[in-house]
Amino acid sequence: MKFRLKIYSAIFIVLLSIGISGFMLFENMSLINAIYFSIVTMATVGYGDIHPKTEIGKILTIIIIIGGVGTFLSIVASITDVFVNRREEKIRQEKVNMVLGLFFSEMGNDLLKHFVQFDHEVDGLYKNLKISTEWENEEFNNAYQLLKKHRVSINSHKGDLAALLTCMQSRADLLLRLIENPTIQEHEHFTELLRAIFHLRDELSHRNNLSELLDSDRKHLEGDISRVYKLLIFEWLRYLRYIKKNYGYLFSLAIRTNPFDPEATIAVKN
Repeated sequence: MKFRLKIYSAIFIVLLSIGISGFMLFENMSLINAIYFSIVTMATVGYGDIHPKTEIGKILTIIIIIGGVGTFLSIVASITDVFVNRREEKIRQEKVNMVLGLFFSEMGNDLLKHFVQFDHEVDGLYKNLKISTEWENEEFNNAYQLLKKHRVSINSHKGDLAALLTCMQSRADLLLRLIENPTIQEHEHFTELLRAIFHLRDELSHRNNLSELLDSDRKHLEGDISRVYKLLIFEWLRYLRYIKKNYGYLFSLAIRTNPFDPEATIAVKN
């Protein structure tokens, strides 16, 4: 859409420049009159107060009408489309973030609390993801960069695999509703996260005894946990950035239940 607008704008400017130059040269118009006549011609206004007197001027006017009218109208239509699409995109993003809020409220935060128990290197996240009300774009950007460098180290012996499975199984209906939601399907990263959660749930549910696993099998599960864990942290951080900017009351609750802040408490202290 924006590329098309740029093309039409470039054509419009070229035709306008040709028209201004031609009318000044062949019709002896002043710069202001040449600009005025070129624009009213291309805009199909045509007041009739100025008109070409020479044959070359009339030919030039025909060329501007043929090439310029369509271009001018296309620019107007493209600008309208840009504004309409921008508004529709904003509405779509609002819907996506509403669904994300539901996901984290009903399941995502609980999953993070389970994964934190498995994370052998969680101290680094405790340090870098201790989010506060003072965080701005710079702090969120820094956290993103640190997350990309963070090495997720999962030790399944440190947590409860059975409890993790129960957590996912108890939200089966929620997962199905999310995966069927057409709005969420347009959010590539979240769709990938849901797919990874489904896979981890299926891997865990197909094992009869999660407390007695072969080392190779346990390592495989730890890889699946790592995949979900990292995708989930990025979505969680992105969502917190959104509510920090738009919904202070939701952000207040999020930082008071932050799974990466051992000192977080639901009680409002100030």
